[in-house]
Amino acid sequence: MPRYTYHIILSSTLYLTAAIVLLFFSCSHRSDTKSEQTSDSTAEVYDMDDILESGELIAVTISGPESYYQYHGADMGPQYFLAEKFANSQGVRIRMEIARDTTELIDFLKHNKADLIAYELPQSLIKRYGLLACGLHTDSLRTSWAVRRTSPVLSRELNKWYKPSLLVNADKEMKSLVSRPLVMRHARVQFYSKQKGIISPYDGLFVRYGQTVSWDWRLLAAQCWQESGFDPRAVSWAGARGLMQIMPSTGEMYGVSTEQLYEPEINIATSVRFIKRLSNQFADIPHPIERQRFVLAAYNGGYYHIRDAMSLARKYGRNPHSWNDVSFFVYHLSEPQYYRDPVVKYGYMVGSETYGYVNQIMTRWNAYRGCISGTPMPSLDLATEPVHAHKRNRFSRKNQIISSSDSMFQIK
Repeated sequence: MPRYTYHIILSSTLYLTAAIVLLFFSCSHRSDTKSEQTSDSTAEVYDMDDILESGELIAVTISGPESYYQYHGADMGPQYFLAEKFANSQGVRIRMEIARDTTELIDFLKHNKADLIAYELPQSLIKRYGLLACGLHTDSLRTSWAVRRTSPVLSRELNKWYKPSLLVNADKEMKSLVSRPLVMRHARVQFYSKQKGIISPYDGLFVRYGQTVSWDWRLLAAQCWQESGFDPRAVSWAGARGLMQIMPSTGEMYGVSTEQLYEPEINIATSVRFIKRLSNQFADIPHPIERQRFVLAAYNGGYYHIRDAMSLARKYGRNPHSWNDVSFFVYHLSEPQYYRDPVVKYGYMVGSETYGYVNQIMTRWNAYRGCISGTPMPSLDLATEPVHAHKRNRFSRKNQIISSSDSMFQIK
């Protein structure tokens, strides 16, 4: 065989072998890629049957007065009310998650962290991201809720369920809730005796349990007056019970039943255990009186909201461990400029109420200290005459909240 013919055959064989190897790896790669795509696609499928099986619908929204927020431990907001009603209609519970912006809303859905966007987005944006517009919608604005395309049954159920009247009713329900008296009191206990050093029938309990958290008993008494007016049977519309207005969920943390929260000593003891927990969480605040103000604010408005206000104070060059500085941001966390700030993680709150709560308790405490000695006389067992519940929210009374136009509320 001529040499050049041998070289041609050898070269052809090498090229053919190389082509076969490349083809093999190419097919293998395409097969692997196809397998990965199929796996990803399967992972994204989570529809109504899966939600029913889990017993929970996860909705994501953006915090705000027209969408979702927490008030005295209760979930509030029209978007929340509607999402909860839909979940209830399907026999499942609702869980709310909060996103910072529309981009994060969509990420929650696309990464299977939520089943439903319970916030009205532009339908053009929903379409652009390959989602399904469904449920609550406003035709004039071309906005809607959204779910993944892999949740067509959930989409159909939402469209079948939603009617415009539901949103109107949700708005009415929310307004009705917030216009109620915050606490329904069954009895009014007056200031007993300055001469004998008695504030309430529960002074001995305030002394005993105040010592366990290093609080002046008169501060606990001032807080109790603010919470319930010393009425052990007081109930708030949000479900808080007793002298110190403990939520049943908080009672459960300490092994206390809802009915036990009406017992004065158990209620006060549970409250002080919660105060101690909050005091430990604010251990970074060195001054004890300052720490007490932060604890009172968290008791009323929620620990994480107060941490948000501290983050804002730090961002704006204020002292995050000074209540005088942080209270400004607590007061204004009801304004989009602040509750939508990137450093805020827990969104909207009714901050003016929490500001007033702390201010009124500290004012009453100072009054008690001015006329009641540190060690009380034995508490008197005086009967109280039942009276009608207050018709107004206790914070609608004239109080000492400083106006937001005051100079102390101007950021410099």
